Amino acid sequence: QVQLVESGGGLVQAGGSLRVACAASGSIARINAMGWYRQAPGKQRELVATITSGRSTSYADSVKGRFSISRDNAKNTVYLQMNSLKSEDTAVYMCNADVVSSRSGHGIYWGQGTQVTVSS
Repeated sequence: QVQLVESGGGLVQAGGSLRVACAASGSIARINAMGWYRQAPGKQRELVATITSGRSTSYADSVKGRFSISRDNAKNTVYLQMNSLKSEDTAVYMCNADVVSSRSGHGIYWGQGTQVTVSS
């Protein structure tokens, strides 16, 4: 069994910063790529950022230069540092991970999501 749990969401003023984290736990043999997604009310889920096991990163155009993704393999945790936040960044942020489980094999897992609200 593998679980992903996000934390760090909350309310922040426009122009401010926030860091969300996602910790994976369970019967983990290896974590390959990890990513952050977000979904605002009435909108489709969109990919925000990804990071490979080699720490190569990619970002959606809307967050380039403002957000940065990182990972701590010792803690099985991926982070998303969000700077210069805008009202349009308001969404539920969800992490996912490509995991090789020692018990259930290869699969993609999702966290429950954490709310980020940017006020203007």
